[in-house]
Amino acid sequence: MHRQGPALFRTHQRPSSVMTRSDLVEALASRFSQLTHRDAEFAVKAILDAMGDALVKGHRIEIRGFGSFSVNRRSPRIGRNPRSGESVMIPEKRVPHFKPGKALREQVDAKTAEILGREPKNMA
Repeated sequence: MHRQGPALFRTHQRPSSVMTRSDLVEALASRFSQLTHRDAEFAVKAILDAMGDALVKGHRIEIRGFGSFSVNRRSPRIGRNPRSGESVMIPEKRVPHFKPGKALREQVDAKTAEILGREPKNMA
């Protein structure tokens, strides 16, 4: 078994570029001072639960300017067990899919360009 030296001593802290559910609750509670932390937590849970339920039922979710969520079908296929090399049948799956909206893509592209110190691409 090959081990890398410094990797053994890494802590399992999440990178600062990851937003978790609790971070989202904190952001909502701080943006809207009339909401208690518990209310913000309830709102985030309610929205995520409603989105999950809609996707489970096969519905499409579209949030203008942000993006759309849908369910894609993955056909059954034959894969390989990496350990033994044996063929394995992988069943059909339905998986959630996110497609960013134009406004979100443009925001991300502009921020990336700002970070890299270049002009954003022209979205034609």
